[in-house]
Amino acid sequence: MSADDSSAEKEGKGWVRGLAIFAIILVIVIFALGWYWSIEPKIFDVRKEAVTRAQKIDKTRTSVPVGYTYANALAHIAEVLLYKTGGYITNDVVPPGILVDDITSFEYGALVMLRDATSALRNHLARAQSQSAEDPDLAKAEPYFYYENDSWALPSTEAEYKKGVTALHSYMTRLIKHDKKTPAHFYARADNLWQYIEIVIKRLGGLSTRLNANTTRYDSMMSINVVDQEKSTRKQSAVGRTAWIDIDNVFWEARGAAWALLHILKAIKHDFGPILLDKRAMDTVDIMIKEMANALEPVLSPVILNGDGFGIFANYSLAMANYISRANAAALDLRDVMNRG
Repeated sequence: MSADDSSAEKEGKGWVRGLAIFAIILVIVIFALGWYWSIEPKIFDVRKEAVTRAQKIDKTRTSVPVGYTYANALAHIAEVLLYKTGGYITNDVVPPGILVDDITSFEYGALVMLRDATSALRNHLARAQSQSAEDPDLAKAEPYFYYENDSWALPSTEAEYKKGVTALHSYMTRLIKHDKKTPAHFYARADNLWQYIEIVIKRLGGLSTRLNANTTRYDSMMSINVVDQEKSTRKQSAVGRTAWIDIDNVFWEARGAAWALLHILKAIKHDFGPILLDKRAMDTVDIMIKEMANALEPVLSPVILNGDGFGIFANYSLAMANYISRANAAALDLRDVMNRG
């Protein structure tokens, strides 16, 4: 072998070695960035954020009008989803965003709660009666948040959600300035809160059922025999067991929903304080808040464990289902209290 051939062979091996090292570094960077982007957003103080936002309009303000805290909580939830670590990830089409699914499930769970609360604000909380005219800014904000959650271009999901935040801010500005030409309203009444809690009950009930379906003891073909008056038997199918690959997605969706609902409930506690005290329902709201906070305790395992019964490993889905179910039970009580005369 000539010296030139030996030199070319060494050069070729050097290129291969360099490419291999580059690929390894790239994989490490992608995984590290994916882990960093998957960090959950922190819990924020809804009252502090509301006052801070109001002071941008009026620097002398130390308090906000009824409804401002609720509306600002929704706007800030959306802003956190858009500007958290890694930004909004669900619509990413390149690594590492396209490779992480836990945080995208978290985003979807929070988004569903945000949509429900925005719809309640538009259709119930900001209207005196069913035949009252709806608020123009809220009529804009709600559809923007219902835009598809995974569009990356023309228009992107982020662009539409930012428009929704802007519309909420416009409503909040009118609420704080008491604009006589186009006044903004917020009616903290028992019947309005009852309408929203009715939606929350369905959401929490659905999440609880899906979390229970994650357990290894859940029979995918489970049925309940119901004997009617004529002694005939019917079969009523239950929800099928969750596929193993989706177990962590359901868990993180419930966690995202708990994160968003925690802030919404804290805002409700503030804005509906007088009616909650009058109905003796403040403790019930506190129970819901506590259970949502419990559902957001740090996850110590790198993977979502799905242990069996009283085995060595925990079952994260059942633990989450317990918190969600307790919050749902409190929501049922709150609904009944708000529905009484």
